[in-house]
Amino acid sequence: MESTSTVQTDRTIPNNKPDIIIRDNEKGTSMLIDVAISGDRNVIKKEAENILKYKYLTIKIQRMWNLKTKVIPVIIPAIPVLIGTTGTISKSFRKYMSNIPGQHEVKEFQKTAILGTAHILRKVLM
Repeated sequence: MESTSTVQTDRTIPNNKPDIIIRDNEKGTSMLIDVAISGDRNVIKKEAENILKYKYLTIKIQRMWNLKTKVIPVIIPAIPVLIGTTGTISKSFRKYMSNIPGQHEVKEFQKTAILGTAHILRKVLM
C-alpha cells in the first residue's frame, strides 16, 4: 500500500498521483483510490470525473505491472467513493466500498464528512 506517491511511467501522464495505491501481487490486482470532497449536488459528477481522471494511468499500470487495476473514487462529500458535505452518498457507494479491504460502515463515513463540514464552518463563521 502506497500513499500519495507518483507512479513512474515511460510517458508523461497528467494524473499519475492517486491518493492511495493498493497493490496485491498475490491476487494480481491493484486499486487506485482517489479521495475528494464535493458538494451534495456534485457527488455523481465528481465520481465520474475521478474514474475518467485515472483512465490512462490505469491502462499504463496494467501494462507495466501486469496487474488488473481499477479506480476507486472516494468522495468524502473516487475507489469512486463519494460522500457529500452533508453525508450524501451515491447509489453505487456501497459497491465501491466493498472493493476496499476491511470493515467499513457507511454511517461512520457520513459522520466524518458531516463533522468535517461543521469544523470548517465553525472556523470560517467564528
